[in-house]
Amino acid sequence: MLTERQLLILQVIVDDFIESAHPVGSRAISKKEHIPFSAATIRNEMADIEEQGYLEKTHSSSGRVPSEKGYRYYVDHLISPAGQTHKGNVISHMLKDGFFEFEQIVQMSAEVLSELTNYTSIILGPELFETKLKQVQLITLSAHTAVAILVTNTGHVEHRSFSIPAEVNPSDLERMVNILNTRLHDVPILKLQEIFNTEIAAMMKMYVEDFDRSYDYLKAAFLSDHPVKLYIGGKSNILRQPEFNDVDKIRSFFTMMDKEEEIISLLKHTDHGINVSIGKENEVDAIKDFSLITSSYQLGDGQLGTIALLGPMRMEYKKVISLLNIVSNEMTDALYMWYKNNE
Repeated sequence: MLTERQLLILQVIVDDFIESAHPVGSRAISKKEHIPFSAATIRNEMADIEEQGYLEKTHSSSGRVPSEKGYRYYVDHLISPAGQTHKGNVISHMLKDGFFEFEQIVQMSAEVLSELTNYTSIILGPELFETKLKQVQLITLSAHTAVAILVTNTGHVEHRSFSIPAEVNPSDLERMVNILNTRLHDVPILKLQEIFNTEIAAMMKMYVEDFDRSYDYLKAAFLSDHPVKLYIGGKSNILRQPEFNDVDKIRSFFTMMDKEEEIISLLKHTDHGINVSIGKENEVDAIKDFSLITSSYQLGDGQLGTIALLGPMRMEYKKVISLLNIVSNEMTDALYMWYKNNE
């Protein structure tokens, strides 16, 4: 157990190291106005705190830096409630003067978070349970290729290229698109396959001459996997952090950031509320030297998405936790209004 004096010294060391990125020594601590202890006393206490695993000594300095255990204790016990306020005006002021689509609101939030923190922000779009298809278009690029365009109620536009076999009649494709727009308007994305296999198939058999061939190609174009949308801001911000001068660490980070599936799996199953993963608590090897802080936001009648900030373990936890609380609440409010306008 840490004594009250040791807790105060630990908090000062973590706060100073977060700000400066330099090891903190006993003499520097003793000069602070609110610290009534001598440098010798602080030095002895620092040795005890280090022995308990909350501090580490670097080779290049007599000062100490927080260990992962030290950061964890700091986050769980030493961050003041004032650093966790839920009120603010981070993105809402930008939304007052205009109407924004869902994707604009989310991307704007990701960019603002990265700018305010100098960390990398990641926002995971909600699951597609309530995402509905608004319109289908088919554009023929040549005699053998076409692009299927899907527009959803979230404002998302997706393009999917596919090949048209020579045997498929263009007029059949046109009839099928008309059928799709008639039967799939406002249908939830996740129900497309079910309706394709029942209602759409039945109608196409009635109106399309070469049903089997045309149906298979159109189904392949429209029923491919629907990825959960990722929004990223400040990917290069990590280069500003002195901890990441190691080329291998940076290479691993950027390799991971290019793998959307890996990021989605990292964020998809986070608990509601604020969650902080520090160092080796992170499951992905590429961010074992990072801290990941996540929060959830809500869309409409209960869909949840995830907001995350990824930075060094020497992260400004008070600031980040406060910002994530504010932005998740503001995004929930903004997306609620958007959702009601689009019902």
